[in-house]
Amino acid sequence: MTATCLALPVESIEDKTTAIIDELIDSLPDPNQLTSEERRGIIARYTSVLEGNFIYWMTAAVIATRAEQSRPILLDNLYEEVHDCHPLMLRKFAIAANAFPTDKDPWAVHDDLTRVRQFMGRLSPVRLVLMMGFFEGFIQKFMSYLAHLAAEQGSMEMEYTDVHGVCDIEHTEGLFKVLAAEIALTPPEPDKDLFEGVTLLRTLIEQIIRPGSAVSDTHSPVRSEEQGQASQEDRQRRTRI
Repeated sequence: MTATCLALPVESIEDKTTAIIDELIDSLPDPNQLTSEERRGIIARYTSVLEGNFIYWMTAAVIATRAEQSRPILLDNLYEEVHDCHPLMLRKFAIAANAFPTDKDPWAVHDDLTRVRQFMGRLSPVRLVLMMGFFEGFIQKFMSYLAHLAAEQGSMEMEYTDVHGVCDIEHTEGLFKVLAAEIALTPPEPDKDLFEGVTLLRTLIEQIIRPGSAVSDTHSPVRSEEQGQASQEDRQRRTRI
């Protein structure tokens, strides 16, 4: 990412972010062409990521930001998440769609989720806020798709998707106001990638939608033990030879 990109006005950054979101939405598989297990998996992996992490991520944004006008906007968002118990909404949504995460679902997103968490821990104000603005914008447009998946699973529990399809419009607008304030106060270094967090989160979302089959196998405790035993046996055979 060059200094020219960092010099772009917030409107241009928002336009680029929207283009990334739209490209991601356009790439989603047709729910009607998915199997029941594939639909279940998307909902379950999404739930395993969001239920225990979103409030943590938004809290990181509150901690990281420095502009005076940033904190009230972010705290309003955080207050709504906690006061209205959005994690419970999501849990009820997943259960009604018979898609509550099993042990394999968190493993499928483990590596990419870890990278996002580590990025969050750096508390870089501008990049972190941009990442959250991207995510809120994505969720807003993803809700109708998620609701379609749940409906195909026979669910009628849509409170989570109904609420977030509306409230995240305001949340996204608020986050880009925060972004403008943070850039004005603490411009990011010209040699750093402004969209680093967006890229990491996009990769995580893609893993939610289309998990690599090798990922869950590689990180499954059972699979790892089997691989370790196989490697040991292979070494013993080579020694005998």
